[in-house]
Amino acid sequence: MLRILATVLSIRRDLVDAIVEHARKDHPDEACGVIAGPAGTDRPERFVPMLNAARSPTFYEFDSMDLLRLYREMDDNDEEPVVVYHSHTATEAYPSRTDIAYANEPGAHYVLVSTRDEDTHEFRSFRIVDGVVTEEEVQVIDGE
Repeated sequence: MLRILATVLSIRRDLVDAIVEHARKDHPDEACGVIAGPAGTDRPERFVPMLNAARSPTFYEFDSMDLLRLYREMDDNDEEPVVVYHSHTATEAYPSRTDIAYANEPGAHYVLVSTRDEDTHEFRSFRIVDGVVTEEEVQVIDGE
C-alpha cells in the first residue's frame, strides 16, 4: 500500500519542550530519541529519550539493545516511530550526510534541534526518503 506522507509535523508543545530539554541536558554531546505514536496515525505521543551510544558532539548512534527493546515495546503497543530526533551541538539543524545515510524510517519525521547557541535553539523537521531531504512545516499544538 502506498502511504502519502504529510508535509507538516503537528506536535504538542510539551513534546517539543522535552526534546529541547534533552538536547540541552546532553550538550555538548548529541542527544537522540524517538516519539512513538499509534501505528498509521502520524500522531507523536510517547516521548522516548535514548542514550547516544557514540557519546559524541558530532555523531549519534542508538544503542542496539535499547533500540531492539524499543521496537519490541512499540510492536506490543501497536505503535511506530513517528518522530526520530537528535541534536546538532555546533551546526544548524539540518541533516548531515551521515544523518541522511542512516535515515531508515521513511514514514518518520526527522527532527533536528541545534543547541549551538546557548540562549536559543533551532527546531526543524524533515522527511528523508531514499536520500532525499524535504523540510516540512512544524505546527506546535498547545495542550495534551
